[in-house]
Amino acid sequence: MQILTKFFLITLSLFMFSGCQTTGSGSKTYSRSQAQSPMTVFSGTILKVADVQIQNNQSGVGAVVGGVAGGVAGSTIGSGRGKTLATTAGALAGLAGGAAAEKAMGNKMGVELEVELDNGKIVVVVQEKDDEFAVGDRVRILQGQDGSMRVRQ
Repeated sequence: MQILTKFFLITLSLFMFSGCQTTGSGSKTYSRSQAQSPMTVFSGTILKVADVQIQNNQSGVGAVVGGVAGGVAGSTIGSGRGKTLATTAGALAGLAGGAAAEKAMGNKMGVELEVELDNGKIVVVVQEKDDEFAVGDRVRILQGQDGSMRVRQ
């Protein structure tokens, strides 16, 4: 029963940590610090649109939690030297599985937008794909005080 309790706590921790991912990076998502802050607005025309994938910044939490959970699960198998081997194998498998799960959970579809501003300058902005853009669309570029940019229609 103690092993099931440990496994439950580890699984609960994984879900809690996965909720700590950063906010979205789309054109309609703002962080708390960006809300009610002045932004500079540029106008321009889209020259190129390309689908991209935005990868999650891995914290290592998935690997750690997976390794611990795998080790706990493996420790329930066998006895003596066999138990040690099962614990080690479970920890390694959990480590790999946890790392893969964390990576997969955070990847998002994005779009790379090349925009020619009205002043002739060309900028490229990568953001989450939360709107449809086409070559020739007139858009607004919003630049925050931190230098981040987003493209809005």
